[in-house]
Amino acid sequence: MAQATDERGYLGGVTLIARNGRIVDWRAYGYRDLARSQPMRRDDIFRIYSMTKTVTSVAVLMLMEEGRISLDDPISRYLPDFDASQVVAGGSADAPQLRPAARPITIEHLLTHTAGFAAGRPGDDIALQLLRRADPHAAGDLRGFVERLSRVPLAADPGTRFGYDGAALETAARLVEVVSGQPFDVFLQQRVFSPLRMRDTSFQVPMAQRARVVDISTMGDDGRLRLDDGPSAREPGAPLNAYSSGAGGLYSTAGDYARFCQMLLDGGTLDGETLLGRKTVELMLRNHLTMLDPPVTQFSDAEGFGLGGYVVLDPARRGQAGSVGQFGWSGAASTSYTLDPQEKLVAILMLQHLPREDRVDLPRIARRFYALVYQGLAP
Repeated sequence: MAQATDERGYLGGVTLIARNGRIVDWRAYGYRDLARSQPMRRDDIFRIYSMTKTVTSVAVLMLMEEGRISLDDPISRYLPDFDASQVVAGGSADAPQLRPAARPITIEHLLTHTAGFAAGRPGDDIALQLLRRADPHAAGDLRGFVERLSRVPLAADPGTRFGYDGAALETAARLVEVVSGQPFDVFLQQRVFSPLRMRDTSFQVPMAQRARVVDISTMGDDGRLRLDDGPSAREPGAPLNAYSSGAGGLYSTAGDYARFCQMLLDGGTLDGETLLGRKTVELMLRNHLTMLDPPVTQFSDAEGFGLGGYVVLDPARRGQAGSVGQFGWSGAASTSYTLDPQEKLVAILMLQHLPREDRVDLPRIARRFYALVYQGLAP
């Protein structure tokens, strides 16, 4: 980490490792600002983007445990806009040929990215163009997002493929609002963040704490780091979306997210606060892609997908030390986590850099970091 955050590397980062319920290593490296004048601190705040998806999945499962929903429920039972989903069968974006979906989208489909939404997979071009035209991300709230999304045909029948996208988890967040009767951000604050004492996790950072938000960098065309162009780079701590994004809207710290992970590792309970039952957590951490052949994600032939994160099926095929059943996910700006029930391990890597694919960029270090964590395990 020290090498990765030198003057030629990332601005800075925070790592946290916990084993057997105890934090054994928690360190800050480098700086939190582009000028490299303010040393990174362990409690600095990061945009965690898609690590939000695991939190959203927990919220849905809490409602399931209350008997208010079931994973196999069609989402149209709660979101009627989806009562007649169609699938692109040919044509063009200007004249698409459509057919009825073979089956309804279920709640489980949302949480496992198997709903069939356009996701950049081969054959998705027409559906993806129609999705971009509808522009659900321009909606002012989750209700508007779902209304726009529901008018876009699917790229595939629900339950027939894994296609990673944000639309499914935005829809899941709206589902939480409809079933609970609360705004999504309020539900998370009252039901997840407050009980777990995740004091610095939210969809926007209070003004008094915004100095703790880490600058978000990207690689400039001149080969030097620069601030990203997005609104949260210009105004650190501002909302990342116009709505409370269940797919990628949260800010958090390594310490806060470790408490969330430890809750899952401990079977749904932390410090006397129970969010989920033990068997529900076991269900969450198992591979739900068994209807596919092979039952894996689009990213790895050694990883399946649970409810909100990858599930390691074969560490050897993955080419990395780890465990069968290891669970985790990452965020777009180089944050990631893993939790390992077999080793009773939580490991978190927090960086704040948006990588570019169109030019030479900083080396990805997550794989090396987690390899070192596993190599360092004592009996």
